[in-house]
Parts: sequence; structure tokens; C-alpha cells
Amino acid sequence: MLTLDKIYHAKYVLKDVIRQTDLIFAPQMSRDCEVYLKTENLQITGSFKVRGSAYKISQLSAEEKKKGVIACSAGNHAQGVAMAATKSGIPSLICLPDGAPISKVEATKRYGAQVELVKGVYDDAYARALQLKEEKGYAFIHPFDDEDVIAGQGTIGLEILEQLDDVDAVIVPVGGGGLISGVAYAIKCLRPECKVYGVQAAGAASMVHALQEGKPDALPAAKTIADGIAVKKSGELTYQLCRDYVDEVVTVTDDEVSSAILTLIEQQKLIAEGAGAVAVAAVLFNKVPVEGKKVVCLVSGGNIDVTILSRVISRGLLKAGRSADITVELVDKPGQLTAVSEIVASAGGNVVAVYHDRADLDTDITACYLRLVLETRDHAHVEEIKSALAAAGYRLIQ
Repeated sequence: MLTLDKIYHAKYVLKDVIRQTDLIFAPQMSRDCEVYLKTENLQITGSFKVRGSAYKISQLSAEEKKKGVIACSAGNHAQGVAMAATKSGIPSLICLPDGAPISKVEATKRYGAQVELVKGVYDDAYARALQLKEEKGYAFIHPFDDEDVIAGQGTIGLEILEQLDDVDAVIVPVGGGGLISGVAYAIKCLRPECKVYGVQAAGAASMVHALQEGKPDALPAAKTIADGIAVKKSGELTYQLCRDYVDEVVTVTDDEVSSAILTLIEQQKLIAEGAGAVAVAAVLFNKVPVEGKKVVCLVSGGNIDVTILSRVISRGLLKAGRSADITVELVDKPGQLTAVSEIVASAGGNVVAVYHDRADLDTDITACYLRLVLETRDHAHVEEIKSALAAAGYRLIQ
């Protein structure tokens, strides 16, 4: 059984393995509550996952260590297992979904693991890892549904209470549920009045589904930019712990996650992956009732692929109204582009790209389309520019 003693033991075992990450006050994050960020994105390996995997490996028998370990992961658990196993002189094999970010795959290899890419998502990698476990006799390191792994993750809860003993609410990312199970158990045992909220991506809301149905059940698909929490089925043990110790689990959209990543970069100079930013997204978009409270958002990881980061930033700018795409129908004659540009400039917009198209069967033969990509302040500013163009007689194409 999971106990508070086990979590404290995990903390003792891990004291020379992991970093106690900072709790950073983020006053600009919300006007409604006092936000603190638990920066597990700055953990060694760039994610909280090393806590659970390292503690689990420390508890293996000598015979199990000799045979080696196997794990499955969307990426962060893979790196944690690889690092912990290599540090202990144990061979490791990691099954990753073939869609895992290249940066995570390569990092896993650098930590000393052998990697097998499996077609599909996390659940497909899980099935393959179980198959190899039976064939080769490896010790399986589950990414979330294991008491030792959960105890390792629970050490974050102990740290939060040491760093902010009067915390009112803790908001935690949820995939399979290992992180929130450990954190919620530790916090509710030591400070039961503290609320614990979980956050999932809307496209992979397996724990939300399990709590609604009264049992873990596989979703037909798990699709989200938050690849670290793209899990189709929550764990049996984690479901029970979430049911008993978590106050509520909510969802955020990919656009909201993108906005949270952008906010963390601009306001806090922190890089978070999609899964690591969902707790912040829940605060930014008022998904949890934390008005007037001291709130800790757990930023669980920062291992985001740079190519994905650029796309996420673009989505975040659009969601915040910081970027806009406007198409105007014009008469194809000299001076039209200058006139439109002057209107945009006078309204304070900045043109960053221009696309001009004459050929369209649905337009007049003397007409053309002018598509502008603009840098703007917010959604109200976008509407101001559109209104100025319309007032000048230009027809906007929706």
C-alpha cells in the first residue's frame, strides 16, 4: 500500500539523485489569485519523471537489477528510467511511440538506454513493453500505475508543503495519474484542507472519463499537443487514488495550452512542454475555483521539441490576439496596398507578411485578394483594425 512513510523514504533515497526544484512566485500570472510555479521543468532530465523511476529502480532486488529493466513512455519517463538505470549500472530498454518528439528519443539514447519505436501512441508502446517483459524477463518500470513510482512522485507534494506551508490549492497535470496520485496523497495526509485539482488535455481526458464512469476505461483515441499526458487509459491504482484524494479533474484545449506555454516564456522565462503547461492553462482560463487563494501550478516538464515549440508559439499568439490573419478584397489597381497599409499602421498594427492573389473564379475580373498577417496587441486591437478597414470601404473576407 501507498503510505506517507513510503513517500518520506522515497525522499530520503532520492536526496542525492534529484534536484529539489524551486517554487517561484509568479505575480503577473493571474489577477484573481496568488500563483506559484513548482518548476519540475528544471529537474534533471527536464521532468518530474526521474523521481518515480529512480525510486522504483532503487527498490528492485539484485536479481531483477541483473536482468535489466524495460519501460514504455511518451518520452519523459523514458529519460528518467534511462538515467536512473545507467547510474545504477543496469541495462535498460525503452519502448516509445513512434510519434514521440525526436528530442525526447535522442535524449533517452544519450542517457544510455536502448530504444525501440512502436507504431501508435503510448498505449501501443505499453503493450509492446509488456510483451518484451514476458519474453526477456526484464523488470517492468510502469510510468504511473505502481506504488513505488507514485511514492517517488509524491515527494513533490512534500517539497511544496515545505516551501509554502499555507498553500490553498495545488494544480497538477494528469496523464495516467501517477504524478497527481502521489502529490494528492502527500498533501491530503499533511494538509487536508488544501485543494488538489488535476488538469488533462481535452483530447486525452482519460482520468475525467474514468471518474465519470466509475472505472478506468480506454478512450478510442488520445490526440493533443501535450504528448506527455496523451494516455488513452488511466491506471487502476491511480484511478482509486484520484477518486479518494483529488478534488476535481478539469480539461484544457490545445489552444489554451499553447497560450500557457507562451505566457510562461514571456512572463517567467520558463520553457514548458505541453503537458507541463496544462496547470497554468487551467488558471489562465479560469477552469478551477481558486479566486483569492494561494495556488501552486506544477510545471511538470520542459522537454519540448523546438520545431513543435515554434508552432505552439504561433498558436499561442493567435489565441491571445497577438497575431491576426486578415484578407481584404481590392480593386486591382496601383496604390491599393499603400492605402490598406496606412490604415493598418495608423491603428497601430504591424504587417509581418503580405500575400496577393488575382486568380479566383468567384471574384470580379478586376478584383484581387490581399491577405495580411499582422502583429497586434490583443483581440480588441484586431477588431479595431478590421473596423477601420471596413469604414474605409474595404470588404473583409471571413
